[in-house]
Amino acid sequence: MKEIVKDGIILAKHIQASEWEQGLKFYSNDDEFIQVGTWNYDANKELLAHTHNEVERKVYWTQEVLYIKQGSISAKIYDINDNFIEELIAKDGDVLILLRGGHGYTILEDNTQVLEIKNGPYVGADNDRRRL
Repeated sequence: MKEIVKDGIILAKHIQASEWEQGLKFYSNDDEFIQVGTWNYDANKELLAHTHNEVERKVYWTQEVLYIKQGSISAKIYDINDNFIEELIAKDGDVLILLRGGHGYTILEDNTQVLEIKNGPYVGADNDRRRL
């Protein structure tokens, strides 16, 4: 996993499809607002049924996870002061975790398919983001 860090702040993480490990692996730190992990098990593995307890959480930033199902994208990563830091190329099966700072995307292939997941509740575009 590649981490993009500026001034001690983790801005983004890039997990390539080839990095998925056997078993359960979480790539998030416990204090991050979005938790991202992968599963990799053989047939007949049973994961015990469970429910999640009601826990009050205070969330300061929207964080996003992109799963590149098909195709590829260029993701430009910016720090918390809107300075360009790095460009990542994410391809089939890759995961990008966008934690802080800014980001923008360019689609590199026709029919690129991306699943985006972010924490909520959604408070509307005007309140949730600012264009760079």
